[in-house]
Amino acid sequence: MMRRALPRRPAVGLTTLGFGAAQGGNLFHAITDETFAAAVDTAWDAGIRYFDTAPHYGLGLSERRLGAALRARPREEYVVSTKVGRLLVPSPGTAHLRDPEGFDVAATHRREWDFSRDGVRRSLEASLERTGLDRIDVVYLHDPDEHWRQAATEAVPALAELRDQGVIGAIGAGMNQSAMLARFVRETDVDVVLCAGRYTLLEQGALHDLLPAAQDRGVGVVVAGVYNSGLLATDRPPAGATYNYAPAPPELIGRATRIAQVCEAHGVTLPEAALAFVRSHPAVVSTVVGMHDAGQVAETVRRAGVTVPEALWPALRAAGLLGPR
Repeated sequence: MMRRALPRRPAVGLTTLGFGAAQGGNLFHAITDETFAAAVDTAWDAGIRYFDTAPHYGLGLSERRLGAALRARPREEYVVSTKVGRLLVPSPGTAHLRDPEGFDVAATHRREWDFSRDGVRRSLEASLERTGLDRIDVVYLHDPDEHWRQAATEAVPALAELRDQGVIGAIGAGMNQSAMLARFVRETDVDVVLCAGRYTLLEQGALHDLLPAAQDRGVGVVVAGVYNSGLLATDRPPAGATYNYAPAPPELIGRATRIAQVCEAHGVTLPEAALAFVRSHPAVVSTVVGMHDAGQVAETVRRAGVTVPEALWPALRAAGLLGPR
């Protein structure tokens, strides 16, 4: 039996659990088209209706695969977000090499930073072509860390104009930091932002800048990187766990292990608690989790459905493992 869509939060109609499609771009290792399509099918059957991608993910492969997997489904029933800021420029001289940025694809293109008005429009047009969709529901500026001025003064107004014309839906920014996202929320006309890795069970830096700013301005926050790129993804973090896509320092592995022990004492696992923690904040409208096959999707949905006892959070705070809310 098909399940109903998961609950949606008000901001741009996102389901509370979202499908992160970076692995559809062969992040770290290659998967087949069929494996990715099965993951999307499983997510759909579980009620997930929010799907996030980007040109950066596999030099457009993720966008192509996601568009193909969704194309036959009722367009009004799902939300797709993609990103602008990196143009994909043909690079025939490197096509015999592999992409140097972590995706197992041929380096047929190079990424070129461009947050200009023209660059934003060209990027969006290319994304529509790759996905084959009639529109993009949410468009994020992608990692504008070194490009604040152009992103704020050119890219955001360009996206706002397209939003006002009805060409796209909501607009925002997606980053691996919270401070600049808070600045986008306070100083520009964004609807939603995506924060990766800075609001998790392990670290809560966004509590001090982004989340209060978002609540003040009525801007939705999508949380990604909920497992800190692997450190919180298993019941007990292994010795080779990763953090920020690099080997985790021993002190962080130790901290995550202590968190896991408190979780176990309350009858839940570390990844179950990690998902529950981030989605409980009132500013968070969706949690995006990267998933590459049907088994990962099923396990993520199971984890998201676990009821975590409220006593866990004060126990973690008492142990010095979780800061004040």
